[in-house]
Amino acid sequence: MLMTTSSDHDRRVLVVAPQPFYEDRGTPIAIQHVLEALSASGRRVDLLTFAVGSDIELPGLRIIRIGGLFGIKHIPIGFSLRKLLLDIVLCFALLRMLRKEEYWCVHAVEEAVFPALFLGRLRGVPVIYDMQSCLPDQLRDHSVLGLSLVQRVLLKCERWALRNAAVVVGSAGLEPYVKRVMPTATMREWNFPGQINLASDEEIVKRREACDIPPDAPVILYSGNFARYQGVNWLVDAIPAVLRLVPDAVFVLVGAEEGGTPGDLRDAIDRVPKSALRIVPRQPRDALPSFIAMADILVSPRAGGDNLPLKVFDYIAAGKPIVATDFPIHRTILNEERAMLVAPDAAAMAEGIVMLLKDRALAARLASAARDHSESCYGLAAFRALVDEVYERAGYGRRTEVRRV
Repeated sequence: MLMTTSSDHDRRVLVVAPQPFYEDRGTPIAIQHVLEALSASGRRVDLLTFAVGSDIELPGLRIIRIGGLFGIKHIPIGFSLRKLLLDIVLCFALLRMLRKEEYWCVHAVEEAVFPALFLGRLRGVPVIYDMQSCLPDQLRDHSVLGLSLVQRVLLKCERWALRNAAVVVGSAGLEPYVKRVMPTATMREWNFPGQINLASDEEIVKRREACDIPPDAPVILYSGNFARYQGVNWLVDAIPAVLRLVPDAVFVLVGAEEGGTPGDLRDAIDRVPKSALRIVPRQPRDALPSFIAMADILVSPRAGGDNLPLKVFDYIAAGKPIVATDFPIHRTILNEERAMLVAPDAAAMAEGIVMLLKDRALAARLASAARDHSESCYGLAAFRALVDEVYERAGYGRRTEVRRV
């Protein structure tokens, strides 16, 4: 027998995001893209997330926050005890919400998939697994969670989630891994719309002045966090070699957090002439267009991981030449026609940067090809169509039998 507590018109989607939302960093930005697409299509959404973060307003969106009583003001990237505590609280909040409301489906981000699948299956609610990264790989460097026995357990848990989710949707670059681990999984990859560069000439001048950069100095820009897997060390180590051939070049690294710069990166920064390097704190997302607009070259020196950095979607939309390490994750949307792909080391990165600074025709050709690819494949309409496809595959709108627990 089908039991309901609300009409089909009132049923909503439940998005479970164990993140500080909203903050200007990778996964929260991705979640915002999805919420905007769901709202634009007329879907009504409940977002269950942490108390940390700022609110956004969208038609049909309700935000339910948990963990405010603990007084946690900041959640670092990666595993931490404070995040584990909030994850536990989130599980109980999820149980309460599934008992109180009837949802078309649950959209579970990262580790939220495990309680969502367990509870969702009991209540006949399909679950979309939003897989932002490979769980075992994400925790591999942890002193305990990186142990081989724990890694095997994590892999089994991940396989269980991949096998039981109605749809798996992940960051670009994850599909080969998912198909290797669970060939039967229904998998799609996110292709996010890039943030188009709308900065005016006046804003570019002001940004250069704020960074104390001469008007004619070529600018090489990196944006993102400074974690080791981002490969920022290679970029910093490449600076002296670039300066020997382009003495007036200025490198701008946007994304520093207080106390968040690894020690070896700080040592590398200390070896670089201060006139050639600007370290900029993490910026609001709406400030990034002016940084990108003043850059002559955009750099993605990624050193590891199996998910594509979100900034690459912004890079290709901006119409600027790109230097990126030649990793499979970059090749999900980049190739030799759209970017300068280089070996993952400082010498190759320096060579690629100098080549594009010297050969303006090549730089312009790569930038134009990247922007054309972005416009044809990663626009807002294409992303919304992808979200619709994911929800249709998950059975959105189809009535399901509900079991009471």
